[in-house]
Amino acid sequence: MLLIRTGLVVGQGTLTYDDFLEWVRSYHPVARQADVTLEMGRQELRMARGGFDPLLYGTLDEKNYNGREYYNKREAGVLVPTMAGVELKGLVEQNRGVYLNSENNVPQGGLMALGASVNVGQGLFIDRRRAALRQAEIFAASTSEERRQLLNGLYLDATQAYWNWAGAYADLLVREEGVRLAEIRFEGIKSSYEQGDLPAIDTVEAYTQVLNRVIHLQEAENRFFARTQDLNVYLWDEDQNPIFLEQGVLPEGLENEYFDQVDINAFRSAIVEHPDLRLLDYDLEYLNVDRRWKAEQLKPVVKINYNFLTESFNGLENAPFFENNYKWGIQISTPIFLRKERGALGVTKAKINMVEYKRDLQYQQLSARLEQEYNNLLVLNKQVNTFEDNIAGLERLLEGEKIRFDMGESSLFLINARETSLFDAILVMNSIFVQKNISFSRVRTAAGLGFDGP
Repeated sequence: MLLIRTGLVVGQGTLTYDDFLEWVRSYHPVARQADVTLEMGRQELRMARGGFDPLLYGTLDEKNYNGREYYNKREAGVLVPTMAGVELKGLVEQNRGVYLNSENNVPQGGLMALGASVNVGQGLFIDRRRAALRQAEIFAASTSEERRQLLNGLYLDATQAYWNWAGAYADLLVREEGVRLAEIRFEGIKSSYEQGDLPAIDTVEAYTQVLNRVIHLQEAENRFFARTQDLNVYLWDEDQNPIFLEQGVLPEGLENEYFDQVDINAFRSAIVEHPDLRLLDYDLEYLNVDRRWKAEQLKPVVKINYNFLTESFNGLENAPFFENNYKWGIQISTPIFLRKERGALGVTKAKINMVEYKRDLQYQQLSARLEQEYNNLLVLNKQVNTFEDNIAGLERLLEGEKIRFDMGESSLFLINARETSLFDAILVMNSIFVQKNISFSRVRTAAGLGFDGP
């Protein structure tokens, strides 16, 4: 069990791959950044919904000259946009003055108006407010795919860091074993020389072999230290303080059976939900909303305004709309050639076509990448089996050489050569295991999966 304190991971234990990924997913700054993208989407949607917020307004217009009040006009009201494209409004108007325009004359207590504005031409099915809200909803949904995209990249980078660290540790163990065996052999050769059974030159050869393997061990220690520092980049605590692994914390082994279980058909099916493709789908949805709004602008503007007028709320009871107390009007306008509107619509349609072509190409590229990564994983699995047989053969050759050496039919040079070949093969095997474990994650990433998914 790892003990955590600010800036450090201390204690003995094994940091497993699953625990490492869980820690990265929970606390890495990129993971936190991915969560922030969702908040950005929520705030964009909040702003778009603000287009339908009721609007309170008030005006005061007064003129006095030479001690005479020319006019005093006051108006206050509320405008309420709706999702149906109808704008509801209510207002109170009070006007007075010697030179007040006659159309502004109202009763002494003021005049109230309740009404609505309706677009029956341009803006009937979609207007700027509704288009902006729908696009904000699409953007908010797309942030979840941007989040997945960031997390998938983090998953692959963290996986590479972990298995490179585990591979460096496995190589370090091989080099330590090589030095241990060389030192045991050197002590045995030296003892035989002291007893007169072997010449002095054999002790020199045995000692140089020790020194040679010590150099390789130092290089392996340096690589393990470097890979540990690479891993530390992915470890953070809850307060966003970096965490550093101490020497007592070690990786799990390179051989993991769950990396052999790959359902390629499930991965192929998952490509349609790949975040790269889903983002393009959202781009198409966004542009289609824009296309609808641009097409709507080809229609003429036909806006009908109606206001029911009353001096008090009691006047609303049993009041017919088009008798006596009302005010209404209609506004009609349209460009003659519509060149600006047709051009804007054409540009949007062209953008939609470009994104559709890009999506088709992206799907093929992702499918090809998945097949490449899966084939690479299959090849690495075959190489594992091949090198297991190769290592078994080298071990038998080494044991046979030792028997011949004990019988006086071989030499120290041949034993060292056999042992070196075996160690080199084990190092290659470690490298293949590292590549295989990373390759499994590459297959998942190519299918659009990362921390989550099958």
